[in-house]
Amino acid sequence: MKAPFLKALPILHKLEAAGYEAYFVGGAVRDFLLARPIDDVDIATSATPEEVKEVFSKTVDVGIAHGTIVVLYQGESYEITTFRSESDYADFRRPNEVTFIRSLTEDLRRRDFTMNAIAMNKNGELIDPFAGQAAIKAKMIKTVGNAGERFQEDALRMMRAIRFVSQLSFSLEKETYNALKEHSKWLEMIAVERKTIEFEKLLKGENYQMAIKLLIDTGLYRFLPGFKDKHKELAAFSQFDLTGHFAISEYWVLLLYHFHLPRNNVEAFLRSWKLPVKQIRRVKLGLSLLTQRLDHEWKLEELYRAGKESAIRTEKLLNVLQERYIDANIDELEGVWQRLPLKERKELAITGQNLLEWYQLQGGPWIEEKLLAIEKAIINGELKNERVSIKEWLFTCSQP
Repeated sequence: MKAPFLKALPILHKLEAAGYEAYFVGGAVRDFLLARPIDDVDIATSATPEEVKEVFSKTVDVGIAHGTIVVLYQGESYEITTFRSESDYADFRRPNEVTFIRSLTEDLRRRDFTMNAIAMNKNGELIDPFAGQAAIKAKMIKTVGNAGERFQEDALRMMRAIRFVSQLSFSLEKETYNALKEHSKWLEMIAVERKTIEFEKLLKGENYQMAIKLLIDTGLYRFLPGFKDKHKELAAFSQFDLTGHFAISEYWVLLLYHFHLPRNNVEAFLRSWKLPVKQIRRVKLGLSLLTQRLDHEWKLEELYRAGKESAIRTEKLLNVLQERYIDANIDELEGVWQRLPLKERKELAITGQNLLEWYQLQGGPWIEEKLLAIEKAIINGELKNERVSIKEWLFTCSQP
């Protein structure tokens, strides 16, 4: 038994000592069997939420109506969920009715995929009523029971299935694939934020190229923001391997490069995915820099304005597009950067306050214009970054 389970073992002992069943369940058990890093350890129990609260002194009600309590124990937090059955999923996402039960097997029956429907007891023994271990061994993603019913209960499971293809390099079992294809339209019932989370996890998986192909083949792509008529562009995007080299923003940059959207439509597209404002800014900058770099080599001022990290990310994306070694030209680019006489504005020998004193004018946009002109002259070797030299240059040279 691995460390995360050993650390959580007292939770199982306490619940069992109080007369209840308790097991490790879900992704932690799956990842243990796959020898992958284990993130959160989730626990399922026959105890109701109120009974769990009687056993543990520190708890948080996070989803008590659906049977989930967070227990705070020895500096860790654990989600403990009561065995339950669910019925009537009117919105393709949340059950209208949750019934607490005392059967582990029935609780596992409501889960999405067989690989996620395995439980582990305190002794490390596995309870696997739906052949999840066999599916893992076969590297197969298979729903628990009827695939159409599982996807109707929660349409986001369709995105999760393809996300697992990307993360685990598994295949879709035939019935599961066919149900995805038949019921793909249900995905439009799911909140954009939830689709975004799954799509970004999909992009960061080791086999995202196959996952994108499955999005296209099943038709799911049509129900993702801005993707409806973009199957050819998605297919082109999927030809490039970014795995392990980039943050998620750079995946969006390369995706948008293939979409060829008008510049003034880029932000609206990113907002349609409900991405954070900071991420939208980074993606827009990245796309602008990549487009510029595809047009010509770096000019010194462009390199300065981009900043070292953005410039390196852009160069690596260019290498991907042009099918070169990912770090090609990076040493040379860093060398050019190191030789820049100015690397950021705070290195300037003067400030806006100096300009106000020298010109005896009110503040305004002119200050920024002057600072930009000074930076440009220094970067291009026309001016030394010295206060006296800058003042003389300002008052003797023709300035805009």
